[in-house]
Amino acid sequence: MSLWNDFNDAQSNTNVIPKGTLAKVRLTIRPGGFDDPAQGWTGGYAKRGNTGAVYLDAEYTVLEGPYAKRKIWSMIGLYSPNGPNWANMGRSLIRGILNSARGISDKDNSPEAQARRRINGFADLDGLEFVARIDVGTDSNGEEKNEIRTALAPNHRDYATVMGLGTPAMPVAPTAPYHTPSGTPPKATPMVQSHGVAAPQAPQPPAQAPAQPPASPGFAGRPSWAE
Repeated sequence: MSLWNDFNDAQSNTNVIPKGTLAKVRLTIRPGGFDDPAQGWTGGYAKRGNTGAVYLDAEYTVLEGPYAKRKIWSMIGLYSPNGPNWANMGRSLIRGILNSARGISDKDNSPEAQARRRINGFADLDGLEFVARIDVGTDSNGEEKNEIRTALAPNHRDYATVMGLGTPAMPVAPTAPYHTPSGTPPKATPMVQSHGVAAPQAPQPPAQAPAQPPASPGFAGRPSWAE
C-alpha cells in the first residue's frame, strides 16, 4: 500500500525513451541563420554556437508506436574548431538518414544509389522520415536526454516493420493441373443460353462401351494408370 507521506517507492518521472528503441521519426531542421556558401551551407539552416562550432539544430518527432508524438532534440555536426571528428560524425548520420528515408542499402554503391545520397541543400533533409535508433546522452547540466546518432538502412531486419511497410508475402506455389486417371484433363461442361442467362447443359449419358472379353487367368484387371 502506497503511503502519502513516503514517496521513496513512487515511480520515477523520467522522460527519457529507453536506449536502443527503434522508431519511425520525422526530421525537422530548426533554422539557425548561419550561412557559408563556400561550404554549401545556405538557406539559413546551419547554426553557429558560441564555441565556433557549426551544426544543424535537429528536431525529431516520433511518428508511431508507444512514444508517438514525442520529440527529440539533437545536433548534427557540420564543423568543430577542435578537429574533423564531429563533422565526420554528422556526415555519417546524414548518409544514414538518406539511406533510411530513400530506401538505399548502405552497401549499394551503384550510380543510382550515389545520386540518391546527394542533396541540393539542407532543405532536402527537412521533413525526411526514417527509422532511427534512439540513444541516451547528457545535456549541459549532466541530465539524461535522448539523442539520435544512427539511422537504419533497408537491409536491417527490423526496418520494414518499423517503417510500416509490413513483410513481403510468401510466394504461393502454383496449383498442379487436375487430370483424370486416364491422364486427360476433364472436359468443360458446355453452356446453353436460357432467357439470356448462361446455364449448364445437362450431361449426356455415356456411350455404351463395347463388351470386353473376359480377362485371361492371372491378370488382375488393374488399369495402366495405377501402375
